[in-house]
Amino acid sequence: MTIEVGDPLPNVALTVMGPDGPEMVMSRALGEGAGRRVVLFGVPGAFTPTCSALHLPGYLALGDALRGKGVAALVCVSVNDVYVMDAWGQQQGVAGRVVMAADGNGDFTRALGLDIDMTARGFGLRSRRYAMVVEDGVVNVLKLEEPGEFKVSDAQTILGCL
Repeated sequence: MTIEVGDPLPNVALTVMGPDGPEMVMSRALGEGAGRRVVLFGVPGAFTPTCSALHLPGYLALGDALRGKGVAALVCVSVNDVYVMDAWGQQQGVAGRVVMAADGNGDFTRALGLDIDMTARGFGLRSRRYAMVVEDGVVNVLKLEEPGEFKVSDAQTILGCL
């Protein structure tokens, strides 16, 4: 079942790179808190063309504008390991502006109901491309892309929803 507006964010472990190495963080902790607003966006894969050229860079470019609308954090999730997410973040220059969250086993992605089998392309289980606004742990906006598209999960669209 696919997550919908009004649903609570599933509480699943993700991994981020901390100062001393990989650290587990519960997904719900990213979006909970009185008045806490988070933009969480999922990409099919780190270092892939659309993700690297458009999706993540768009959130970097509009990060200040999003924060100006009350967004406390920007979180990028991909079914990649934490080392790949960290290297991609370094290559993209996120420098603490976007939390690079690894969903290495795809548990969070499956809990959202946003997994897609890309085995035919050699990628295995991946995430559909999406963006959501989470407020107080509840999904308030969800923009889900059709496979192979990049039309509604971009930073400009999400900024317009706030």
